[in-house]
Amino acid sequence: NLSDNMDPFIMSDGRLLFASRHRTMLRPELLGCISLFGINIDGADYALFHADKSRKIKCMPCTTSKGLVVYIESDKLRWDRAGSVGSTLLQRPLHSYRQITQESDGLFHSPSPLPDGSLLVSRRSLNDADTYGVYRLDPSPQDALRYSGKCEKIFDSPDYHDIQAKILHPRPEPDGRSSVVTEKDPNGKLYCLDVYISDLAKPEWMPRGTAKRLRVLEGYPDIHTSDGSRDRTAPVVQRRILGEIDIEQDGSFNIEIPANTPIELQTLDSDGMALRSCGWIWAKNHEPRGCIGCHEDGELTPENVLVKAVTNPSIKLNLPVKQRRTVDFRRDVMPIISKKCIQCHGKADSNFYLADGSSADADKEAGFNRSYESLLTSSEKSGYGKYVHPGRARTSPLTWHIFGRNTSRPWDDTFSEQNVPQMPPTESMALTADEKRTFIEWIDMGALWNGIPDIDDLKESKQDSGGVN
Repeated sequence: NLSDNMDPFIMSDGRLLFASRHRTMLRPELLGCISLFGINIDGADYALFHADKSRKIKCMPCTTSKGLVVYIESDKLRWDRAGSVGSTLLQRPLHSYRQITQESDGLFHSPSPLPDGSLLVSRRSLNDADTYGVYRLDPSPQDALRYSGKCEKIFDSPDYHDIQAKILHPRPEPDGRSSVVTEKDPNGKLYCLDVYISDLAKPEWMPRGTAKRLRVLEGYPDIHTSDGSRDRTAPVVQRRILGEIDIEQDGSFNIEIPANTPIELQTLDSDGMALRSCGWIWAKNHEPRGCIGCHEDGELTPENVLVKAVTNPSIKLNLPVKQRRTVDFRRDVMPIISKKCIQCHGKADSNFYLADGSSADADKEAGFNRSYESLLTSSEKSGYGKYVHPGRARTSPLTWHIFGRNTSRPWDDTFSEQNVPQMPPTESMALTADEKRTFIEWIDMGALWNGIPDIDDLKESKQDSGGVN
C-alpha cells in the first residue's frame, strides 16, 4: 500500500481487518482520513470494509463474539488516536453504523473482545486531567440508533496510562483461506462488470455511452526528499500512466496489470476528462480481481450476465517502467503556456498572470514559477485552487475556459449550464487536441509541478545522497 497501515486484527473468517490512512487520495476532503479495510492474509482481495459515513478517523478495530465490529472513531486526530466507540455489523459492514459511546462519555482507546460479547477498553477524560483506566464496556443494543455504552471500571493506576488490555482465553482458530497467488506470475488481472453501476444519487446523471475510455494510473511510492530520504507525508502521490483502453458498450473492461503495483482507475468522457476515480487498489501475483461497477454498493449482488470484456483476453497494461508516462507542469504544460498563452496572459492587467517560464521568474527555493502559482492560487473552497482543482479537470475553471463550457457533471457542486468564455479568443492561436489533452491529464493526475524523474536520474540522485533507499 502507498499509505500507513495500522491496528491489524484477524477476524474469525481468516481475513485481516486494519486501519489505513488516505494520504494518496486526490479528494481534498479525504486527506488525513483513516478508514477500515479488509484483506486476505496473502494480500489478495483488498477492499474497503466500512464506508465513510461516520467520523472521518476510524482505527483500532476488533470483532466481538456477537458479530459486532467495534472501533475508535473521531473527527480529530489526537496524539493517541483516542475517540468515541463506534460499531458496524460484521455481516453488513458498509451500511450498519451505530454509536456505542458519545464524546461526552470520555475518550476511549484499544477495544478488545471478551468471550461474552462485551469489551475491554481503555478510557480517560476529555480534558487530559487523568490517565487511562481499563473498563468493561457493554455494547448491547439500547435502541435503533445506538448501543448501551455502559462502562464498569476494572483497573486504573493513576500514575500510568493503562491501555491495550487483553484477556488470555481459548478461542476458535480463524478459518484458513485458499489462495491463487503464485509469485511465478508477475502480473494480475482486473475486470469490471459495468462502470454504470454506481453510487450516484440519480443514474440518469451518467447515461450509457458517457464513459468512453479507461485510464489506468500507477502510484509511484519512492519519491525522495532533497536529503535522499523517502517522503511518505506528501498528500498527493505521484502518478504515471500505464495505459488507456476503450470501455465496452456494456460498460465492462478486462485488463492485465503488473502485480503488487498501486493502481488508480479513471473512467474518461469523450474529451478525455476523468468522470470518476477510484482509491488505490492492486492485484497480487496471478490474482483475478473483479468489481461490479464504479463505486457500486458492495453489499448488493450483480445481475447474472456474461459481459463482453471477459469473453476476450485481458488487455495487457504492463509497460516496462521506462515507458510509463507522467505529466507535469515544468516539462509538459509550461512550454504550451509559453507558446500559446503569454500573448494575452503575460500582461499584468490580465485576468491571471502567466509568466514566460524563464529562470528569473522562478522561485529559487521551491522551483515554482509565476504561471504555476497563478493557476494554483488558493480559492475560498478548501483544498482547491482558484483555476485548477488537482485531480478534477472537469471541475477546474481553467478547463472550462479551454473548452468554452462548464465541464462539471451533475453530481459535482460546481455544475452549471451557464456560458463560459472560451480561451483563447478567436484571434489567438488555438490549442491543438494534444495540447488540450496535456492540460487535462496534468490536472487529473494531481496538477504537480515536477513529475517523477527519469529512472537513471533517480539512481544518480540516490548515489549522490549516499545510496539511501
